[in-house]
Amino acid sequence: MTKARTTPRVPERPYGRFDTGSVGFVQRHGLWDEARQAAAEELEETLETLEFVRVGYGDPHGLMRSKTLTVESFRTVLRNGIDMSPGPFVFDTGHAVGVDFFADGGGIGLTELTGAGDFLIVPDPLTFRVLPHTEAATGWVIADEYLRDGSPHPLSSRAVLRRACERAAERGLEYVVGLEVEWYLTRLTGSVTGASVGGFGIQGEPPAVEPANSGYQFNLDTFTDGLMPVITPLARALRELGLPLRTVEHESGPGQLEFTFSPMNGLDAADAMLLFRTVAKQICGRLGYHASFMALPGLDRFDPSGWHLHQSLFDTAAGTNAFVPRDGRGPLSPLGLSYVAGLLAHAAETTLLAVPTVNGYRRLQGQFALSPDRIVWSAENRGALVRLLGGPGEESTHLENRIGEPCANPYLYLAAQLAAGLDGIERGLQPGGLAQDPHADSAAALPRDLAEAVEAAQDSALTRTLLGKHLHDCLVRLKRTELSRFEQWRATAPPTAPGDVTDWEHREYFGAY
Repeated sequence: MTKARTTPRVPERPYGRFDTGSVGFVQRHGLWDEARQAAAEELEETLETLEFVRVGYGDPHGLMRSKTLTVESFRTVLRNGIDMSPGPFVFDTGHAVGVDFFADGGGIGLTELTGAGDFLIVPDPLTFRVLPHTEAATGWVIADEYLRDGSPHPLSSRAVLRRACERAAERGLEYVVGLEVEWYLTRLTGSVTGASVGGFGIQGEPPAVEPANSGYQFNLDTFTDGLMPVITPLARALRELGLPLRTVEHESGPGQLEFTFSPMNGLDAADAMLLFRTVAKQICGRLGYHASFMALPGLDRFDPSGWHLHQSLFDTAAGTNAFVPRDGRGPLSPLGLSYVAGLLAHAAETTLLAVPTVNGYRRLQGQFALSPDRIVWSAENRGALVRLLGGPGEESTHLENRIGEPCANPYLYLAAQLAAGLDGIERGLQPGGLAQDPHADSAAALPRDLAEAVEAAQDSALTRTLLGKHLHDCLVRLKRTELSRFEQWRATAPPTAPGDVTDWEHREYFGAY
């Protein structure tokens, strides 16, 4: 009798970075503080109730890139990380290769990028959430990017903001941020078909939609009420996820909404923006709607959307708002004035990090009075680049930078603001007087388009220092590739009226963002 063959039992040993060994990657490189250690321990009870966990990070374009893991795999990944492809670092907004990963060092001097080798992402347990809208019980967590030696990945946007916040902390200051985000809700009328599939360097047809209402009745309660069947589940989900949703209102455009969030520290605010945009698109899509954070969709008579960044510095030793003038004189404290001066001094060179797309400059070209086009600050004036809110005796005193577009990378947008402001403080800069006319021709102009913004950022010592050489060079290359594809399309496309959104822009950004 022939003995049946049996398959030998292979001891369970995950591949690559799943390999725990005797000491995990996190412990070996000392990546977590006590708060993260404690948060990781507390996750075990929650994991027992879940089926999957999505682990991801914000790419250079501010989009969440993730892998979905079984809970069993996540338990190992939590302390050891998981391999990721560098694709999101080398593709531009249209999935064209902007960084040649087969060139030595990817052409940007980063050895680990050669040949598209993997890097690691390690979940940050403090960001762990349970998604309330998925079909299977699913966790969601933001990860930090690392090289094999345990050092932060040079192309990590989150690491840039963390370094900027640490720089503020060295001065006894905490970066405080409130989010004010405009975006569009449209009703889906079609679905993706084979004819609309994209390719490398070209996006598929954008979602087919119709306006959610007729628009142009600012703050009309009836318009808001009409969208509550979508707003309500979204707002409930955001609150379940721990996001400090504050207000919801209808803006001017058809189905144009504004969500605001209560103040958070800088890193939490950027994480919240990444989560908000990701979840909004997913929940609205399930309800038959499309959420878009593109600045100005190529839809008839739509109004541009902005991301207005409210910011201040908190004096951690005194326990007070560092912008409030304690002597009762002037609109801001001396530190606050220098912070404003830094924002203005570096406005042109940091515009790329606040307005990173071709389309975002549509709202900065002068025809929209409530969008900035000049480098000025003013009290309460919504046409200024930097708007002062508050004053002597008001603990809520803060600044609002009105330049950003809603799809900007939150980590880079916030980091650039903080770095510029801190530079103003360190050099004792003064901002000059408050502008009476925020659009006066006598004031210095902001970059008028993406090409000018790229040039300003490329030549900027502050931007290069903030991002580091590798991310600075990577971002410039990605944006130049994006611009090149736009110019190539425009060279053969029918002419469009000045200021009109092109078909290329709508295809490029409306779906992805």
